[in-house]
Amino acid sequence: MNAKEFIETLKIIGQDYSGEIPKREIFSLAKAYQQMPVFEVVNLLKDKDDNHRLGAVSILDWKVRNKKTSNEERKEIFKAYIENHNWIDNWGLVDRSAPYVVGGYLHDKDKKPLYDLAKSKNPMERRTAIVSTYYFIRKNEIEDTFKIAEILVNDKDEYVQKAVGSWIREAGKKNEEKLKNFLDKHATEMPRVMLRYAIEKFDKETREYYLNLKNRTEKASG
Repeated sequence: MNAKEFIETLKIIGQDYSGEIPKREIFSLAKAYQQMPVFEVVNLLKDKDDNHRLGAVSILDWKVRNKKTSNEERKEIFKAYIENHNWIDNWGLVDRSAPYVVGGYLHDKDKKPLYDLAKSKNPMERRTAIVSTYYFIRKNEIEDTFKIAEILVNDKDEYVQKAVGSWIREAGKKNEEKLKNFLDKHATEMPRVMLRYAIEKFDKETREYYLNLKNRTEKASG
């Protein structure tokens, strides 16, 4: 299995569609190619075609989800993701792979790599930092989600803002009090889109409370 074979097979699949190849087809093909060596996946990741890069990160994701994958290979997959992050350059690629490839690998290890990513100049690396914590949230561990959100609370990139809002909302499903404490501290300073995503699941009264906090602060400073 290699990158060239994946591309040729996807091209054949694409003949059945007049427009874009559905993502489910790419994910399905990636699953079939999950035994592809990591160095070949990296070759696929470095392709200019968006579908090929989506296929590459999907293969990495399927690999780490496979219980037969060794710890050594999980480390290799994690390193391949981090060292080639410049090719993981849109939110769809990050969200498809970061939770298990990065979060899953770091779950029982030092989380410093996530905090380094959170301070990166590359917005997609910052998105990886927060999105990776979804794996921890699934394990009922939410501390790192809020700590990384605190680093990113004033982020200028829309895709980072949306991710922070979304992931603290998910963490809040595990502990609503922690989410409210975070918002009590940061609602007035966080970008509006981040706030809206964070409060999405609250009742109307609570949503309006936090939006009014934001509104009053903006009026006072304006």
